[in-house]
Amino acid sequence: MKRLTGTVVRGIRAPIIRQGDPIERIVTECVLAAAKQDHFPLRDSDVIAVTEAVVARAQGNYATADQIAADIRSKFGEGPLGVVFPILSRNRFSVCLKGIARGTKHIILMLSYPADEVGNHLIDAGLIDEKKIDPRTRRLTDEQFRHLFGSAKHTFTGVNYIDYYKELIRKEGCKAEIILANDCRAILDYTPDVLYCDIHTRSETKRLLTEAGARKCFGLDSILSAPSEGSGYHEEYGLLGSNKATEESVKLFPRDNQAVVDRIRDLVFQKTGKKVEVMVYGDGAFKDPVGKIWELADPVVSPGYTSGLEGQPNEVKLKYLADNRFSHLKGPELHQAVASFIRDKETDLRGDMAAQGTTPRKLTDLIGSLCDLTSGSGDKGTPIVLVQGYFDNFSDESCTAAEE
Repeated sequence: MKRLTGTVVRGIRAPIIRQGDPIERIVTECVLAAAKQDHFPLRDSDVIAVTEAVVARAQGNYATADQIAADIRSKFGEGPLGVVFPILSRNRFSVCLKGIARGTKHIILMLSYPADEVGNHLIDAGLIDEKKIDPRTRRLTDEQFRHLFGSAKHTFTGVNYIDYYKELIRKEGCKAEIILANDCRAILDYTPDVLYCDIHTRSETKRLLTEAGARKCFGLDSILSAPSEGSGYHEEYGLLGSNKATEESVKLFPRDNQAVVDRIRDLVFQKTGKKVEVMVYGDGAFKDPVGKIWELADPVVSPGYTSGLEGQPNEVKLKYLADNRFSHLKGPELHQAVASFIRDKETDLRGDMAAQGTTPRKLTDLIGSLCDLTSGSGDKGTPIVLVQGYFDNFSDESCTAAEE
């Protein structure tokens, strides 16, 4: 029987995960229970994805502002400390900044403008041009910025992040200065000791600061890269990927993700005989067309995945085949010609016109984005996502008897 359904994505509900919970067993049991309840079979190459939040919760990978402060003191002393390019997010940075301020005496906080790295805007980019300001070279104090642009409130949250971050620092008994610039080296006119907080551009920022003579230069990925006074930690990402847990603590990015996904894969195989793929996912890699915010505030979309999710799609564009190579065909003959072309396609279609317009991104970025949009960040209660049929294509004609 010809199968008419392609990719199917299901959010799978799970219990509230607490520290110490056996996350691999819970994920496996939830997927199998959903399959039984809703009468759908698992297949080879299905993808089971679990959000990083519940993995980290099960691991108890948390840290307090005091523990962040202790690591800041051990690396920088009492300041003055330049804190460069944080994103504008209460969820992502407020507790981190509280800990940083608690660990030093004087912070010069440098914000990029008109927007942060992931597209949170302080002001509309058009206002920069109206004022004839070159943001690549022009450095502004917060007073100059306010004089030029007034009160800068975030489009979605309505928060003035200049005021919010300044007040947060001062509440910790730490002196606060705010400057706005897009060249990270501008901070060295204030202090040689720098904590750079950007995510995806951090390697370039480190290089520029180091070459320009920074004395102590650490990234946010170096803070809590090892335990601090009993804290959680992440060896590779430190505080990157962390989220606010309480007013005094953050949940860190999960550790040991490869062991988690491999264990889930093995458990599913033991119980069903199906060879599934498994991944841990965080933020999706997509951009909001209205607010201009790039969703990816985590250092990667997927910090752990099974080997079948390595690489990127190798697909052809159906409309290109129909409109060009097989434009003389129609009906069953066209269907058969396209299906045969897909079955016999090259293993690497880069540069082939038949692949033009397809999506040359990592599979984990694509599937992780799909999962993030499915599970959401609110109250859906589906931290597990099952993706079926993702690796099917137009040439896959039949379904199994169980599916019928």
